[in-house]
Amino acid sequence: MISINNLTVSYGQQPILRNLHLDFQENCIHGIVGLNGAGKTTLLNTVFGFVAFDSGQITYHHQPLTKKEICYVVTDNHFFVNITGREYLELFKDATFDLNQWNVLFNLPLDNLIDGYSTGMKKKLALLGMLKQDKPIIILDEPFNGLDIETCRIIRLVLLKLKKQGKIIIVTSHIIETLTNLCDFIHYLKNGVIQESKTPDEFEQFEETLFEHIETQNQAIIDSLLE
Repeated sequence: MISINNLTVSYGQQPILRNLHLDFQENCIHGIVGLNGAGKTTLLNTVFGFVAFDSGQITYHHQPLTKKEICYVVTDNHFFVNITGREYLELFKDATFDLNQWNVLFNLPLDNLIDGYSTGMKKKLALLGMLKQDKPIIILDEPFNGLDIETCRIIRLVLLKLKKQGKIIIVTSHIIETLTNLCDFIHYLKNGVIQESKTPDEFEQFEETLFEHIETQNQAIIDSLLE
């Protein structure tokens, strides 16, 4: 299990995460939701080690968490120039990884230069790299962005299988519907703290409450603009 206790992160004088507490259990997919600026990506970057925290503690099995346990697929994928997809994947060493069979699912032109890949193809290549690393903790920031319907469904099936293998999987999405049919827990991040954590039997009510709040907050402005 990953345990986060009293985590505070600031950019300059601006606090982004405030004394945040959260546990991520094995054999589970954890969704992180929140409005823009809530701190979702900051939280993921801090867990991975991209961002230093002001105070608090992040542990994995009661020991300090390190990058070697984590595979992190960021929102926008960037690659070295003038290399092919196959050359990129060769950077990750795993003799048991059946690339050709995995590529039946992803259908990438692996011998072409990545420079010519579309956004969706780059996302699929990054996900293949994640799979080849086979680490116990998987962090995915907006993994479904830019993917077609078929690939989104394939990724869902893959993540469900990985969770059964004991992985800790953390996923963010601006579209809550992509998480409600996937996650074991959804954690709502607002103003730098986890406001609440929900289990599947609570997802529908949570979604309705969240949307109702957003609509109530903004309906009067929309009505005045579109009279």
